[in-house]
Amino acid sequence: MLENKFSTITTDRLLLREIVDSDLENIYNGLSNPKITQYYGVSYNSLEATKEQMTWFADKKQLWWAICDINTKVFYGAGGLNDIDDQTKIAEIGLWLLPDFWGKGIMKEVLPLICNYGFKHLLLNRIEGFVESNNKNCKRAMAKLDFKLEKTVPDFEIKNGKPISIDIYTKTN
Repeated sequence: MLENKFSTITTDRLLLREIVDSDLENIYNGLSNPKITQYYGVSYNSLEATKEQMTWFADKKQLWWAICDINTKVFYGAGGLNDIDDQTKIAEIGLWLLPDFWGKGIMKEVLPLICNYGFKHLLLNRIEGFVESNNKNCKRAMAKLDFKLEKTVPDFEIKNGKPISIDIYTKTN
């Protein structure tokens, strides 16, 4: 496994930095919020349970950033690459934002930064986005950011006791 050297990324308004232990409450606030977890793969009902997510972030197969305001350091959400495979040079992209920061162009700004990092620093050939088929906002964002809809997989997984379909979006280097 390549050692994923963590780099801070900045723009005129955003700071993408390493997720640290002191982010536990911010991560909990996001991943316990029904507006976020409606289309997200995990949710937590306590700070203690959220420590599992912090352990996941620290795994070498993941590379996730805390997304913050460059000046105030206010936490907006998290984004990064999952299941980084050094053999196939493929990873999955993910991102979530606290609802107060929706509709402010943050996703549109952050996703290309994460992709560029994956292609240039991790030497990925392909980045995949797995989007629930009924998540219209995310699907629009993926299309605007030059991800191509590769296929829809019906009944891909069970969520809340019901099968859900997943649209697989891809971007190649």
